[in-house]
Amino acid sequence: MTWEETVDKKRKALLALIPDQWRIRSDQLPAESQRSVISFVEESNLLTAEELTITKLNVQQLAGKIASGEYTAAQVCQAYCHRAAIAHQLVNCLFEICFDAALEQANKLDEYFQKHGKTVGLLHGVPVSLKDQFRVKGLESSIGYVSGLGTVDEDESIVTECLRKAGAIIYVKTSVPQSLMIGETVNNIIGRTLNPYNRLLSCGGSSGGEGALVGFHGSPLGIGTDVGGSIRIPSAFNNLWCLKPSNERLPMGKLKKTVDGNESIPSICGPMAHSVGDLAYFMQAFLQQEPWKYDPKLIDIPWRETRYLEGKTGKKVFGVMAVGGIFGFDGIVMPHPPILRGIQQVIISLQKAGHTVVEWQPYKHKYATELTTAILFADGGAAIRRSIESSGEPAIPDIKQLLELKRPPIDLETLWKLQSEKYTYQKEYLNFWQQQSHIDGWILPVAPHTAVKHGDYKYYAYTSIINLLDWPAMTIPVTFADKEIDVKDMQYKSINDLDAKVYEGYDADIYDGAPVGIQLVGRRLQEEYLVGLAEQIGQALLG
Repeated sequence: MTWEETVDKKRKALLALIPDQWRIRSDQLPAESQRSVISFVEESNLLTAEELTITKLNVQQLAGKIASGEYTAAQVCQAYCHRAAIAHQLVNCLFEICFDAALEQANKLDEYFQKHGKTVGLLHGVPVSLKDQFRVKGLESSIGYVSGLGTVDEDESIVTECLRKAGAIIYVKTSVPQSLMIGETVNNIIGRTLNPYNRLLSCGGSSGGEGALVGFHGSPLGIGTDVGGSIRIPSAFNNLWCLKPSNERLPMGKLKKTVDGNESIPSICGPMAHSVGDLAYFMQAFLQQEPWKYDPKLIDIPWRETRYLEGKTGKKVFGVMAVGGIFGFDGIVMPHPPILRGIQQVIISLQKAGHTVVEWQPYKHKYATELTTAILFADGGAAIRRSIESSGEPAIPDIKQLLELKRPPIDLETLWKLQSEKYTYQKEYLNFWQQQSHIDGWILPVAPHTAVKHGDYKYYAYTSIINLLDWPAMTIPVTFADKEIDVKDMQYKSINDLDAKVYEGYDADIYDGAPVGIQLVGRRLQEEYLVGLAEQIGQALLG
């Protein structure tokens, strides 16, 4: 088959997995010009009252109601399968559907509960969606390449196995960009995934399908991966909380990747949800499965409740990145007005709550950005090029632009030198933090913009530098862009060409209503303390 025929077969097979009664009639579909579909389900009467109630609950609430017998796992599974099907028809976010297998798993969990009077784990009956990288037996893992279609996984990723052990139900896998290496989700298989808050804007990437689905409440909890911002970007763009742990905390074993063995800046997995409490609950539930027994790269660190409580109590000191007195600015690319306002809102809220806020001067961020790029594309894009060319599909625009740079692959000795430079930089930045040891965590933007216009993501350093440092990071929803308040500064003088392009892209009308989130960073392997700090910020924002 040609690549077009392969794609057509996949699209038809995916659509066929949505039950006829869950398909939205053409006269019910919102007009293409309708930007926001975030409230479509509540306004359309497509879900039953029970399904609406269930799909508005957070993870802890769902788990509690299943454990108490108020809901069965099958009821919850049915509701989320239905809502996910609607989400896909509105924002194009699913790559794999296994509703029948999920309901079968739910029924088995219900039988266990009826027989034993207890749950199998803290996630008993909770539906969990997965980024397409995670292998699920019987499904494909194309990771955005047409060449990845047609091969069904016979084994499961360690994350998938541990989720099942905790009682979670796997029911969908979500869309990713071709190659996983951009901050937007578009591929030649199903096309572009849209942002449910504004379909003119990106859902983010590369865990963009997860961001769109969870943001739409088509999933209570999604698991993504992140090598340069791929969990944090879609979470911020879709008004979600997320946690990107340090390397060696959660398992990456048996995931589908463009190329295995790249450990210079390792990809990391983590949760995306609607509340900070759900992130803590997930980590506790998942780490109870002792994943270090199955992945030799993990450190044996169970959930440390004491550290979590330390983070969520007491007055703290937060550093906020600032250059030239502008909080939120890294000195390279100026954030758009909604982001600067969101940073200021966090500062004011923290100060009102009795916390201390100080300036955090970025340390050699331009150098770190260049180092990160050199490491991530050490092969000159050869692996990406092979995966694309093997099917004959074209490169999507962002990847085509990347490949046209024709970076030469580097030799082994040069790679070792880059790895040595990375360690030196990590040590220098750690010393920098030690000199400011009173700071508990530091705050910076996720990106210089909210959910960005399609094809307009140009600058990743606000997130990628944290991967280079291997520090844990989170996103925290703050507010929404407002065209009446977030007026473009027409007198702004850019400091470089990239800064000019990013700032010129801001359009207050198009960005109106887009979620605004911030990024919180902590010390390596201190995820529990970081989640506690994030909870304090969330409480401060509520006043």
